[in-house]
Amino acid sequence: MINLEGRLTLVTGASRGIGRVTARRLAEAGATVLAAARGDHAQDTVNEITKSGGRGEVVSLDVSDPENVEQVLKEVIARHGGIEILINNAGITRDQLMLRMKQDDWEAVVSTNLTGAFTCARVVLRSMIKGRFGRIINISSVVGQMGNVGQTNYAASKAGLIGFTKSLAREVAPRGITANVIAPGLIETDMTKAMTEDMRGEWESRVPLGRLGSPDDVAAAVCFLASDEASYITGQVLSVNGGIYM
Repeated sequence: MINLEGRLTLVTGASRGIGRVTARRLAEAGATVLAAARGDHAQDTVNEITKSGGRGEVVSLDVSDPENVEQVLKEVIARHGGIEILINNAGITRDQLMLRMKQDDWEAVVSTNLTGAFTCARVVLRSMIKGRFGRIINISSVVGQMGNVGQTNYAASKAGLIGFTKSLAREVAPRGITANVIAPGLIETDMTKAMTEDMRGEWESRVPLGRLGSPDDVAAAVCFLASDEASYITGQVLSVNGGIYM
């Protein structure tokens, strides 16, 4: 059984979908979860955690704003001590064919999905190095591995996370810190609920396991990589995609 008792954990994008379920699962494993999102959007997540007997706290954080990240996370670390587990999950999409894509759409996606992970990791690493322990888990996407029409910005940001993580893993390994990537496939979220039945059937037919993934599938992988059982795994991409990309 995964035991994260007492581990101070930051989950970005914790207000919904994969982030929300991951925050709950980490709390169930004993972690103290800092559920980060803009404003108080992660309050419902924390309410669910505390109602189930776990420990959680809302962190108002805009990962696309480096100054905000620096200020907020420094305050959190000063108040709680070192953050030991970082889950960079926050992400957005602004899909459009490249010839029609606006510069703002490119920059918004890259600044949130890629630069946001860099900024959070840079601040949190200081406390991890001091404690000589850390787990950094970046949530990428199968789109970052295989590409997708209309998502050049999103694919670039998610592929960038893979290269970023592998380089970071080499840098911090001597300090007892691991860095890994999880690359989900098509997961049951608010976005997929809006799909037509025909579209859903088409996607499911492409998945060897014959179904879309659930946020719990991803959260289980996160909990494993955050645990002591994964202490000898670093710089890796764990694909949670039902076999759609092999």
